Amino acid sequence: MLGRVHSIDTFSTLDGPGIRTVVFLQGCHLRCRYCQNPDTWNYDSPTARVYTPEEIMAIVKRSQPYFSFSGGGLTFSGGEPLLQHRFVREVFKHCQRESIHTAVDTSLYVSEISLMDILPYTRLVLADIKQMDPEKSIALVGASNRRNLENLRLVDANEVEIWIRYVLIPGYTDHEDDLAQMAQFIRGLKNVTRIDLLPYHTLGQHKWQMLGIDYELGPVQPPQPHRLIQLKRYLQEKSGKSVHIPS
Repeated sequence: MLGRVHSIDTFSTLDGPGIRTVVFLQGCHLRCRYCQNPDTWNYDSPTARVYTPEEIMAIVKRSQPYFSFSGGGLTFSGGEPLLQHRFVREVFKHCQRESIHTAVDTSLYVSEISLMDILPYTRLVLADIKQMDPEKSIALVGASNRRNLENLRLVDANEVEIWIRYVLIPGYTDHEDDLAQMAQFIRGLKNVTRIDLLPYHTLGQHKWQMLGIDYELGPVQPPQPHRLIQLKRYLQEKSGKSVHIPS
């Protein structure tokens, strides 16, 4: 069992509770127009490194003291980590034996089989909602959101904790009608404990240029702070959930 890894962050505080080791897996089938890591798209990228589950665990276990006092653990991200669900499952099995908290950051635009493969070993799903409108989802990421929303219901039915992640892109995802529709959907999920409202940024734009890909959102500016606060309050009121703007 081998995994193709883009990179590893051994001291993250942004990808789940506490201090975390984050393993970014190579490969993604979506083409999000705002992606900050387009260098993760190609599964066969020559810059990816191959690891065994045991090699990943050797890295993860170095941070166990930090996990213990902060409530942290391991997060698989990407790319889309569930394209390598068997590898994720094997590492999470090791984590379960070591009592290490496990999280996966996923778009959920994957098969039900891929998702169910890892859920028994997963404590937290960081679930992206790209867009609630199917047509807008196709325009924004290259795929309808039907599978994304079906899989969110499946995670909830399996009683795994969910944090929703939603990128706020002016002109694309910041319409109050879209947020109201998302809030109504989230109200029906009993295991959502948090919503992260992520402001759009252009920090990954240079990677598009390096790869020779046209970055179509170049003219779009990050949302203004007052707009972020306004939409945070709106979403919190409509969803009944705790909404955060990560610093």
